[in-house]
Amino acid sequence: MSERKVITVMLTSAAATEAAGAALARAVVNAEQACIYLRGELGAGKTTFARGFLAGLGHAGRVPSPTYTLVEPYDVAGRRVWHLDLYRLGDGAELEYLGLDEMAGPGGLLLIEWPERGLNYLPGDDLLIELKVIPEGRSLAITPRSGVGKAILRALDI
Repeated sequence: MSERKVITVMLTSAAATEAAGAALARAVVNAEQACIYLRGELGAGKTTFARGFLAGLGHAGRVPSPTYTLVEPYDVAGRRVWHLDLYRLGDGAELEYLGLDEMAGPGGLLLIEWPERGLNYLPGDDLLIELKVIPEGRSLAITPRSGVGKAILRALDI
């Protein structure tokens, strides 16, 4: 089986963005832990992707953007998923008070929006998800950044 380096997908609607998130969730199920960075401009669909990811794991409740709370925890599929939004972060050092070491531990899944605002304080990413607004809707690029990320991409059906 060949290694896939980057997967690029065109998304024509919010439903397609959620479906891509759900597909990634199905691929992540066998990873012991994973850290996923979500990059894109305002309105690119990062939270919509995260909503689909959580639904793909079986979460049926509301998935608000954690813009003001910084982090929203979810217990789903026997795992702890942490959804972080660092858009309003003033300084990456503020992350030291969130307990990232515990979040990134065994069994943890991290979805981190706006990771560039805390790069020196975040765990390394296994996958980089980049969403861009294009005339046709959105483009989605998934780049593996570790062995875990490569294994997830091999399991991805998108």
